[in-house]
Amino acid sequence: MIKSTAQPVRAKTTKPTKKKTDVVLETKGDEVHLSFDGQRRYRIRGLERNHSSQQLKVNILAARDELVHLDTLDLFKARSRNSFIKATASELFTDNEIIKRDIGTMLLRLEQLQHERIETATQNQKPVEPTAAEKRIAMKLLKDPQLIDRILEDFDACGLAGEETNKLVCYLACVSRRLDNPLALLIQSGSAAGKTTLMDAALSFVPDEEQIRYSAMTGQSLYYMGETNMKHKILAISEEEGVAQASYALKLLQSDGQLTIAAVGKNNSGGRQSTETYTVEGPVMMFLTTTSEHPDPELQNRCITLRVNESSDQTTEIHHRQRASYLRSKRKRSPEEIRVLHQNAQRLIGSLPVIMPWADQLTFRHDQTRMRRDNAKYLSLIASITLLHQHQRMVVDLGSGKIAIEATVEDVELANRLISEAMGQSLDDLLPQSRQLLVLIDDLVNQQSKTRKIDRTHVRFTQRQLRDTFGWGDYQLRRHLKRLIELEYVLAHRTGYSNGRQYQLLYDGQGRDGQSFLLGLIDPSKLK
Repeated sequence: MIKSTAQPVRAKTTKPTKKKTDVVLETKGDEVHLSFDGQRRYRIRGLERNHSSQQLKVNILAARDELVHLDTLDLFKARSRNSFIKATASELFTDNEIIKRDIGTMLLRLEQLQHERIETATQNQKPVEPTAAEKRIAMKLLKDPQLIDRILEDFDACGLAGEETNKLVCYLACVSRRLDNPLALLIQSGSAAGKTTLMDAALSFVPDEEQIRYSAMTGQSLYYMGETNMKHKILAISEEEGVAQASYALKLLQSDGQLTIAAVGKNNSGGRQSTETYTVEGPVMMFLTTTSEHPDPELQNRCITLRVNESSDQTTEIHHRQRASYLRSKRKRSPEEIRVLHQNAQRLIGSLPVIMPWADQLTFRHDQTRMRRDNAKYLSLIASITLLHQHQRMVVDLGSGKIAIEATVEDVELANRLISEAMGQSLDDLLPQSRQLLVLIDDLVNQQSKTRKIDRTHVRFTQRQLRDTFGWGDYQLRRHLKRLIELEYVLAHRTGYSNGRQYQLLYDGQGRDGQSFLLGLIDPSKLK
């Protein structure tokens, strides 16, 4: 028997190849959607809140068929990822390894998106360097002796009607961001009166990289904005109610010029708890709007409160502008060209100290404690006017290579007019609508006094007469008439019939010229 020496032939075995996962990424606004093989779906929210490459905290909704799992975690932390993977695999009845690969792919994709967003934001914050021609045109504007008139004309050309004092105060407040003690503004009005339009118009003249705009802020958000991210910039918030939680931080930032907080977190090296200090440097110019009749008083007394003109004449002018926007334009310059011109001009305004050689001669009303802060606002307004005209003012050598600019009597004259019109009307605690009603009643009483040939103090009127004469709604009239009674501008008398009342005007016409109360300001011509 012959033995066979041939070796048995073994069948070749090949390792099973892993099926390539089909990944689809889609962004919808601030949401990111990831789909794996059309089966496992992930919705990611909160990516836009990550402004640092050191964290990737997001909210993730994982879904398969009708099964879902929702959680918030930092994808850069391994412990958080592992916990999420286990919970998701359990909820979706899927293998851990599959979810682990999904999360790994998600981490890489989101990290890339985050990097692109941070790069874009960084590029947008970089100062734009105007061309030589743009600098020449902008410098011509800053050296124009009629600079203030030019600013008003350009606001008008951009579609903002009236509001001369408000427009100038807003523009100068934006310039004050260059000062060590910048101004803060609070625009107060009823809904749809134009407060946001006024703020947007003023901010459109400021370079984008020098302003930060939010709709709302949380209580701790300001503390983590970076040391120099807000220095000499404008912090604009659309509604004062949106910063209710952050009002304490805003007050400190405005008063002290910086914020510091000690927070407890995990040490990256050992994972143990440690205390870290976060600092935000100012100064910051704050720009707020509100529809509230009674804003936070602690925040309000740090601001110059501007009241929007809500008269029927102003409404008529706005209607005219709105209709004119649909006509064929005959303007020599477009609004966009005007905005670019002012943005370039703002870039040429340097942060220089201001000297007032006659500062010890300036005076201000001092019968209320709030005047301590109001006087500081007055001085900052003078400095802002001088800073705006720095290319037209005398330069003073302070030594050691430092220079300053010297304010003029004309700067004080303009500041006196603006502060009297802007701040004077806020000292009587009257809202624009309440003041409008007071003026209308004053006109009615004057007319009745002349027609009936009696003294003003003997004129009586009812709510019905006011509604019929002025065309005001019942709720609106009652609300503002009640305020006038509380502040003793109007006196109510019972008629003895049911709940009937008649009213007497105690107001004597003070402030009809637009300057409600004298602020005790010195006549600029007397400055030596």
